[in-house]
Amino acid sequence: MRIGILTGGGDCPGLNAVIRAVVRKAISQKDEVIGIRNGWRGLLEKKTMPLDLESVSGILPKGGTIIGTSRTNPYKTEGGVDLVKKNYAQLKLDALVAIGGEDTLGVATKLSQEGLKIVGAPKTIDNDLSATDFTFGFDTAVNIVTECIDRLHTTAESHNRVMVVEVMGRHAGWIAAYSGIAGGADYILVPEIPIDVEEVCSSIKKRHQRGKDFSIVVVAEGAAFKKGDLALQDKELDEFGHVRLGGIGNKLGELIEKKTGFETRVTVLGHIQRGGTPTAFDRVLGTRFGVRVYELIKEAKFGKMVSLRGNKIVDVELKEATGELKTLDMKLYDLAKIFFG
Repeated sequence: MRIGILTGGGDCPGLNAVIRAVVRKAISQKDEVIGIRNGWRGLLEKKTMPLDLESVSGILPKGGTIIGTSRTNPYKTEGGVDLVKKNYAQLKLDALVAIGGEDTLGVATKLSQEGLKIVGAPKTIDNDLSATDFTFGFDTAVNIVTECIDRLHTTAESHNRVMVVEVMGRHAGWIAAYSGIAGGADYILVPEIPIDVEEVCSSIKKRHQRGKDFSIVVVAEGAAFKKGDLALQDKELDEFGHVRLGGIGNKLGELIEKKTGFETRVTVLGHIQRGGTPTAFDRVLGTRFGVRVYELIKEAKFGKMVSLRGNKIVDVELKEATGELKTLDMKLYDLAKIFFG
């Protein structure tokens, strides 16, 4: 068989583990794998690269993706879908592996329904993809953020400051909640619950009243104030209808300092959360996903996505995975609230 593989949307640690697993498994069965460069754009422009044992050697601990990525949406390009189908045929693909989040796999779902033989693997540091307990990339992001919070604790305590840490999380507060709990944050703010500034400031004041001279506040980039809009870097939409978020940390920091009188500093972690070496968990999960993706192809189970349920790798319908976002489990947030203030 001739199998294509692409990675779309934001990069994240663990992508190369999936690519490596698919290639290693396929070559052991005498099948051929080619990389589609830069996500769906590669199928529009018919840009590919061969993937063999040499090309995937040493990539397991490497972040990012060796075949590149983009936020290209064929359904937003004039004639894009027909061009994808044409190039799929001209490349003589027997199957395509799409690795991505809601946007990339949303396109995969539609193309699969139109007859292309596609299987998917779930990737997003936000962990907001339905039908899987965890996506690879999430664990690495949480570990990075937790380490940063640990480092901010010491400088906050030394200067008697409030530290606001802005983390990723457009629609779901998984990163904020997990890293906030692990890092001992004194308040966690997520997109699922509007920010009550008075409540946050009251909590910080209570800490100071009992002798704590510093506080750590973790806020997801998609969190919004009560009766307020999202904080945006700009209002321009990408091809999937998303705006660029950013700035909630700075707005929140200004309000906290004004209302409490305590010196406040803001740290925006941004793309640091996406970069670098994947954790052991993400390497293993990516490897398991990659092997199972290949098995789905050999079993002719197209229109499916691999998924982690408990500790088992199972397969689900692509449309189930992309039907709706998986927002934060509020039981986890209730757990976090025990330690607020």
